[in-house]
Amino acid sequence: MARVSQEHLDARRRQILDGAAICFARNGFHATSMQDVLKEVDLSAGAVYRYFSGKEALIAAIVEEVLGQVRDGFEEAALGSPPPPPDLLAATVLARILATKEFLTVDGRPAFPRLVVQVWTETLRNEELAGVLRDGYGGVRQTWGRIVQAYQDAGMMRSDMSPDHVARTMMAAVMGFLAQQALFGPVPTDVLRDGLRALMSVRDGRDATDGSQLG
Repeated sequence: MARVSQEHLDARRRQILDGAAICFARNGFHATSMQDVLKEVDLSAGAVYRYFSGKEALIAAIVEEVLGQVRDGFEEAALGSPPPPPDLLAATVLARILATKEFLTVDGRPAFPRLVVQVWTETLRNEELAGVLRDGYGGVRQTWGRIVQAYQDAGMMRSDMSPDHVARTMMAAVMGFLAQQALFGPVPTDVLRDGLRALMSVRDGRDATDGSQLG
């Protein structure tokens, strides 16, 4: 029997994950059956179950992959000395992730943001998946914490702020931007970049020497 190459195995696994992601983004986890996935990827049950034991395994694999991409993107940026500023960093990493998934569409719209929202919803009832999500976000938070520490060490950010608080806030900005895309349609990541840049430029008028305050 001819030996199947690792390249072929990886491509088949990728095919299954992408097809499952489209199904989940289209109809949600509960309304999607393994039969739907088999139809989407045009493979037999045996071919799919060789890689994944069922729907739960597919969901977990997709979540781990997405979180891994986010973590790796920020890890790479954290190697800079100092890292790029938050507005550029968040927008660049998110744009890169969206670009790798841009061919996944549902009704002509990107599937990835919708899939992310489906994952968040599923974690409210699935403790195992919630654990995967907690571990993944924990890793991203730690990476962002190191980035913030690098900003502070370089004198780019005030040093009396908790790196973890800043990390959580930046993650909230990225997550909120994805939620808006899922609910209201695609928006260029330049919008996130420009919005963060404007917020970073705000000065507290209450500290003005003339005693005036912002309205």
